[in-house]
Amino acid sequence: MSKTLYSVITGTGSYLPSRIVKNEEFTTSFFFEADGKPLTKAGAEIVERFAQITDIQERRYAEDDQVASDLAYLAARNLFASCNADPEQLDYILVAHNFGDVSMDNRRSDFVPTLAARVKHKLGIENPKTVAYDLPFGCPGWLQGVIQADYYLRSGDAKRVLVIGAETLSRVCDPHDRDSMIYADGAGAILLEARASDTPIGILAHGTRSDTVQAAHLLRMAVSYNPAYQGAELFLKMEGRKLYEYALKTVPQAIKDTLDKAGLSIEAMSKLLIHQANGKMDEAILKRLYALYDQPTVPAGVMPMTISWLGNSSVATLPTLLDLILKHQLPETTIAAGENLVFASVGAGMNCNAVVYRVPAVK
Repeated sequence: MSKTLYSVITGTGSYLPSRIVKNEEFTTSFFFEADGKPLTKAGAEIVERFAQITDIQERRYAEDDQVASDLAYLAARNLFASCNADPEQLDYILVAHNFGDVSMDNRRSDFVPTLAARVKHKLGIENPKTVAYDLPFGCPGWLQGVIQADYYLRSGDAKRVLVIGAETLSRVCDPHDRDSMIYADGAGAILLEARASDTPIGILAHGTRSDTVQAAHLLRMAVSYNPAYQGAELFLKMEGRKLYEYALKTVPQAIKDTLDKAGLSIEAMSKLLIHQANGKMDEAILKRLYALYDQPTVPAGVMPMTISWLGNSSVATLPTLLDLILKHQLPETTIAAGENLVFASVGAGMNCNAVVYRVPAVK
């Protein structure tokens, strides 16, 4: 029987910035509505309500001398320290992000050279055939990088691809917008390799959709909500209610479509690793997914979460979550060979995607 090439994860890494920012630090902030009117509720009440809606209690911020490519490099270095791979043997380095390198003293996006090129430089990779490029695709960017890597690997064009997600959202959020409490910094990475197998392993199926006619600007850049803000920066803005509605409408169906494509039922899904966007929203997505299968009860432990203590670091949430699980840093969650994992993400574009992955036996 001839064997088929599959894309399997052979290494993971992450970098969690050392600066922990708790919700209490926002109680003295001055928040405004989108129309420029100040919020009249007490800071403690605003923060408490925020935690109830999102489940976020704290988040990580990069140090002042760090930028996104530094976090990406540190995640990659963590990966190579925990596996036997040779960076010189990489065929591609894909770095997903949305804002480039944004420094503390000049908060403009810096994309030249690409973050992937900067990571390759920091890793000291001399191989000119290690192609390095960036992927801006909203929060689903890292997972879309995984999907691109799968095409390379299964076609035989590549044998090893490093896919990194890194972001410093703390540098692009409006200090006068309560949504700024959602955002965090971080980086995660995986190494994907082509493996021949006579039974399906690794990536079994994936799917992506982009809805731009009505939803393109639900996440966008705009000026501060504070009319008196002194500065010309543009900050990340979201239409929270419409974004929530979009996610509940599209993500559960996208997951089901991908499971169907893989020929699997919802019972075959051992865990859903979902982009850590908003705790309550992710819970609603999970319930809506099971409702598509006429199942009112969701199995316990099927959706591990980190958002309560890491916040939303955009493209970094999924690879970080995976790395923490595999390195036994989420003690209540384990992953075993033969399990079917589903990765899913949603974000600016609006874009959403999903990947079904069967954990191979350790070689």
